[in-house]
Amino acid sequence: MRVTDLDVTAAMPYLSEWLNKGHHGDMNYMSEHAHLRADPQKILPQALRVLTLRMNYLPESRFAEGLDWRQEEWYRIHDPASAVVSVYARGRDYHKVLRSRLQTLAKMIESRIAELHFRVAVDSVPLLEVEFAKKSGIAWRGKHTIALHREAGSMFFLGEILIDVPFVVDPPISDHCGECQACIDICPTQAITGPYQLDARRCISYLTIEHKGSIPVEMRPLIGNRIYGCDDCQLICPWNKFASPSQVGDFSERNQLGQTRLVEVFAWTSDDFVQKMKGSAIYRIGYGQFMRNVAISLGNLLRHPSTVSNDKVQIRSILHQQYQRIDTLVDEHIDWALEV
Repeated sequence: MRVTDLDVTAAMPYLSEWLNKGHHGDMNYMSEHAHLRADPQKILPQALRVLTLRMNYLPESRFAEGLDWRQEEWYRIHDPASAVVSVYARGRDYHKVLRSRLQTLAKMIESRIAELHFRVAVDSVPLLEVEFAKKSGIAWRGKHTIALHREAGSMFFLGEILIDVPFVVDPPISDHCGECQACIDICPTQAITGPYQLDARRCISYLTIEHKGSIPVEMRPLIGNRIYGCDDCQLICPWNKFASPSQVGDFSERNQLGQTRLVEVFAWTSDDFVQKMKGSAIYRIGYGQFMRNVAISLGNLLRHPSTVSNDKVQIRSILHQQYQRIDTLVDEHIDWALEV
């Protein structure tokens, strides 16, 4: 845990420029809540400090038998029949897990000092959390815009506690990306338009999670087999060789989300989705949007040169089976998938 003040004036010009360029896409809450991000006291009027924390989320199973977890992830990404879900989303919803722990910590601090005014924040409260992480020394902003630390890479969640206690602030952390731009070079959609610059409209994580409607046709082939999120820029980052396993059981992989195949997932009913995804971050996007993503990946599998004729017959069959069974959005993407 580290401490910083509330001043984010240095970061606001960058946020304003990003919003003015429209790089936030359909995430209207980013522009609507920009005034709150500029002044945390509009969220908690009594706030004097921000406590910043990070929590590792890599499941211990990714370190079994001394295997390089990054190589294992790359293997799945390059297996076009695999259904790839971002590592962070394979366990329980981190919002609930981290928020509960932050609440417990705040109450513990309160029990040792006096009655406090505080508010916990986990990504759903409009704070510039990476800026606070940098100011407090808990992480710096990588060129992919994700928080980084020498001893943890980027495989961690951030959380904050706004609090009305004038704790001594910690020194900021410096940037350690140097000349490296591996994350920029690896991005499948060139969403990282330059160091520290992200056009969310091209980002696979945005397209598969935040974007609610039809995926632009030109972006669909670039999504590959990624059905929820994208980890490429993190997997290539040299600092993630230092990423450590989480000690939190809630982040352990559920329902074999690191091992499923596209044809298996697309056979799920809405009840299957609820049963398997309830309590997960994936549950928030809903069955239809999730299956939209899978339909795209099946279309990419049909187009992949390694897919043999018998497999193509099975893929086409399952796409036809789900046609007009979910919603018109999914049907549109099934139509595209079958256009080969």
